[in-house]
Amino acid sequence: MKKRIFVEKKGIFDVESPKILTEIKSILPKVENVKVYNIYDVFGLSESDFSKTVGSVFADSVTDIIHTENPATEQYFATEFLPGQYDQRADSAEQCISLLTGTDNAAVRSGKLIEIKGISSADLDKVKSLIINKVESREKDLSKLEIPAQEKPTPVIVHEGFIGFNEAELEQFYKQHGFAFGFDDLLFIQNYFQSENRNPTETELKVLDTYWSDHCRHTTFETELKDIQFKGEFKETLDKIFADYLEKRKFLGREAKPISLMDLATVCARYFHKTGKLENLVVSDEINACTIEIEAEFDGKKEPWYLLFKNETHNHPTEIEPFGGASSCLGGAIRDPLSGRAFVYQAMRLSGAADVLEPVSATLQGKLPQRTITKQAANGYSSYGNQIGLATTMVNEIYHEGYRAKRMEVGFVVGAVPKTWVKREKPQNGDIVILLGGATGRDGVGGATGSSKEQDETSIHTLSTEVQKGNAVEERKIQRLFRNPEVTTLIKKSNDFGAGGVSVAIGEIADSLEIDLDILPLKYEGLNETELAISESQERIAVVVDAKDKDQFIHFCERENIKAVEVAKVTDSGRMQMFWKGTKIVDLSREFLNSNGCAKSQNAEISHLQKLENQPEIFNEENFIRILSDKNTASQKGLLEMFDSSVGATTVAMPLGGKHQITEMEGSVQILPVLNAKNVETVSLAAWGFDAGISSQNSLIGAADAVVESVAKIVAMGGDYRKIRLSFQEYFEKLGQNPEKWGKPLGSLLGAYDAQMNFGLAAIGGKDSMSGTYQNLNVPPTLISFACADGQKKHIISPEFKEVGNNIYHFYHQNKENGLPDYETLKEVFDFVHQQIKAGNIVSV
Repeated sequence: MKKRIFVEKKGIFDVESPKILTEIKSILPKVENVKVYNIYDVFGLSESDFSKTVGSVFADSVTDIIHTENPATEQYFATEFLPGQYDQRADSAEQCISLLTGTDNAAVRSGKLIEIKGISSADLDKVKSLIINKVESREKDLSKLEIPAQEKPTPVIVHEGFIGFNEAELEQFYKQHGFAFGFDDLLFIQNYFQSENRNPTETELKVLDTYWSDHCRHTTFETELKDIQFKGEFKETLDKIFADYLEKRKFLGREAKPISLMDLATVCARYFHKTGKLENLVVSDEINACTIEIEAEFDGKKEPWYLLFKNETHNHPTEIEPFGGASSCLGGAIRDPLSGRAFVYQAMRLSGAADVLEPVSATLQGKLPQRTITKQAANGYSSYGNQIGLATTMVNEIYHEGYRAKRMEVGFVVGAVPKTWVKREKPQNGDIVILLGGATGRDGVGGATGSSKEQDETSIHTLSTEVQKGNAVEERKIQRLFRNPEVTTLIKKSNDFGAGGVSVAIGEIADSLEIDLDILPLKYEGLNETELAISESQERIAVVVDAKDKDQFIHFCERENIKAVEVAKVTDSGRMQMFWKGTKIVDLSREFLNSNGCAKSQNAEISHLQKLENQPEIFNEENFIRILSDKNTASQKGLLEMFDSSVGATTVAMPLGGKHQITEMEGSVQILPVLNAKNVETVSLAAWGFDAGISSQNSLIGAADAVVESVAKIVAMGGDYRKIRLSFQEYFEKLGQNPEKWGKPLGSLLGAYDAQMNFGLAAIGGKDSMSGTYQNLNVPPTLISFACADGQKKHIISPEFKEVGNNIYHFYHQNKENGLPDYETLKEVFDFVHQQIKAGNIVSV
């Protein structure tokens, strides 16, 4: 049996139609009305089972009207997800049908029917272009009622003759395949396979392209900087900071290591750890999230806990498919601390856009409108967070014309777990790798390599498979599973399925592996071996357990309704091997994999730094109106209220305070998520710092100020600046071979280095994204400083004025002559403010 129904929301329950009407009116003001219907195509149910489910699964008689025929009488069109994109509505319907009928044979496909009154057939095409994002959706043909035919996977492809190609033939091969790695890497790969005396499979080349991508292996940040030049009026300042960096490298015995952006980004943490000033840093082979050890105080006792935090970007996918890109940004951020066995309970969101008020007609070719990206991204991130149950109390959007080149979508999360719940051991020969969570599909194939490339005007039409759709409900199950110490103590090592899918998530988990791709649970049939190896389908985690614990671990997963399968074995071969349909399709040595391709080198020149002119603004009508008209000044209360800020009962500081609830909090504060505790005293504080305007003029000062701002916000909420640990988010244009472009991130990292050394604080993690270019447009030099610290609930304060008669003080800070902060003065102020907050003398900052 196959059936199609149209479900209409009644009256006040129809919230979607008015939203779409508003969107359409932005391009066609004469539109009179819009009506949205949900479409369900149902297959494989008997008439009796369909009758049993139609009034409970697909509709509610109180809020919905069911139509068995197309109800539209005006102009209309229908949409549906592309085959392979995750359809949460259909998935949920299938699960409900299974619960009600006991059958697993039903299949559901969902869609939308959009009826529009007051437009011509010519205008209908304009509406379709506005509503349908071709990366994820297509127009639905209502004349057909069928399930798309399943594709048959292609046979294993071996690139015959590869090892015998001359350089010209190899260059032609390189151009044909659109690899993200460089041609020098392909020469390196050819040399490897010549030593193996065989030709590579298609899968092996795609795995290497993914494994060595900038996204996975930080290729740009690991590039050796050879000839570094400082020019302009900041030369003396840069020389001094750089000399200090070289001195610290010498102290650490790293003189033989290449100078790189990565070395500069990590040297402070290495230095403070070696000198004993980073005593609570947790060091292990699992590096998915920043981890520190803290003392948790609750119900009159103290207990050692791990506090984990992570920032994540999904700039590339959000630019192409905003809802899915932003939702999987949060999902991906959650998975990192989650793979460390932590319960994730705290989140912030920071995004960057151009002019969201510009007309749709001003949209660049090959791009989505800024308003569409911004609105759908907010819907995607908030939808995921609200479904998984993650309190998001800090939501900000930065408006800068540079983000027209590419959207900025950043998520920051915090998780925590008792120290005794975590066991970390090196995988041994004979151990089992279990994959748990969501099934594998084509969504996310090529995401790691795609996000490492510069976007062009064809990207939006050709990259549909690179964007994943998140399934928050599935990840929520894993959150619940890992709240059981009986489960977490079975895990020797864990890795989340982010960029690169099986090839990276399982490929990184041990040096020697045999991976069986036939075992992977699939969303649908027809995936070939390469798609199985590199799909980035969301909500999956790989864990290593002892062979004797395998059945018990899988049993725990089944209790939470989580699919778990043994997908690989740890061996002692020194090779990563993948098998598909009885054929070995990947066989790469660990030494070769870990080489990360050819070593890269580049020159860098810092000559772009401008002197900041801090002219005081005259208070007059013109300046007053100009400042209030700036979108960065406007209230973002409407955006913030899309996010659940209280779920989980850990929120200490609500995002908006004061009598009228319009005073924004400086950051995020939550108590630790201690199960069954009556009174938790320990809190985690988080805040961010960044100014796109300053950084565009001077990336050195911009990065230093970002660190100062993030630290100051923690202090303003009642935190001790000495307990802060940092994590940086770097986002820059595509650097290419231009030394001056390389100077921009170098300048930012030198500014951040100077701030860390002066404060005595370290960035213990970070994320770099180096593809913010579109044609001749570039994102502003972006280094965001995220600050995180533990503290005491009793010391937390909020910024709104408390009562009439309280005195107001301004701590004035004067930058040094070179424009950098006066750190000694700031440290004195931070210490003074913290002590006065603890004493109860300061009540608002």
